[in-house]
Amino acid sequence: MTAHDTHAATAERAWGQLREIVLGGNERRKEVVDALGMSFFRIKALRRIARGPLTLRELAEMLLTDRPYTTLVVDDLEARGLVERTANPADRRSKIVSATAAGREAAARAERILGTPPPALLSLPPEDLAELERITAKLAAYGP
Repeated sequence: MTAHDTHAATAERAWGQLREIVLGGNERRKEVVDALGMSFFRIKALRRIARGPLTLRELAEMLLTDRPYTTLVVDDLEARGLVERTANPADRRSKIVSATAAGREAAARAERILGTPPPALLSLPPEDLAELERITAKLAAYGP
């Protein structure tokens, strides 16, 4: 096995462990779904809308889904009083979707829940946590 192969294998193991931490063992997703009483996808849409008004097309692109499904999601969020639609002054054929006060409050609640570190992370010794923060900052600097 070459040094490159060893490095690649180590990176694969590290990536698998990161995926498990974020996607597998973390109960935050279930917690936020239970707290807000809607699907995680709807919560994701609400969190995007709460950052600033969007057209349905922009929201669909951000969520990597089609516009008809995005419309159904926005219909549901609107029925819950979390978002509202207004005419788009730049294009009368489209609507702008904005969060209501209740929607911004729900999105903030979701952010607080999702932003709470899991117990395993909080239990790390300070020096390990500092090292992990240094490494993840370096990874984040590379971007997607």
